[in-house]
Amino acid sequence: MIRSETEYKAAIERLEAEKDRLADHKVRLKEKGLSEDDIQSVLDPIVSFHLQLAEEVQGYEKLKRREFSEIENFHGLGLLLVAVRIALGISQRELANRLGVNESQVSRDERNEYFGITVERVAKVAGALGIKLRTSVKVDRAESSDNELELA
Repeated sequence: MIRSETEYKAAIERLEAEKDRLADHKVRLKEKGLSEDDIQSVLDPIVSFHLQLAEEVQGYEKLKRREFSEIENFHGLGLLLVAVRIALGISQRELANRLGVNESQVSRDERNEYFGITVERVAKVAGALGIKLRTSVKVDRAESSDNELELA
């Protein structure tokens, strides 16, 4: 996950460099007389890396537009907190200052995607980011009995 504008710019530069490198590499492999299948086998890991990096760039651009994915049953909550910080343009240092902790603590929390975070800590981070998180509850009809209500 790209976590800063600096990382984003570096990723864009790497994408362009990889694109050129891939084209050059393909030409060299053809010059060596490799078959299309052999060339594809050699290039697959490079193409895979390129696609992964392009996906990360697109993900960062989506965050900058403040487009967030929904989470279910709190899976992905940590990534969502990181994403919101990025989208708001708040640095890890600034978030640490707002929380009254060391920057290294925020860095570690984000690297671990806030694994094991408590509800109280989520509330503190959300407050420091200046956001409100909302939840909704849906009872799966197949799992519920006749006298349970669906909440929305």
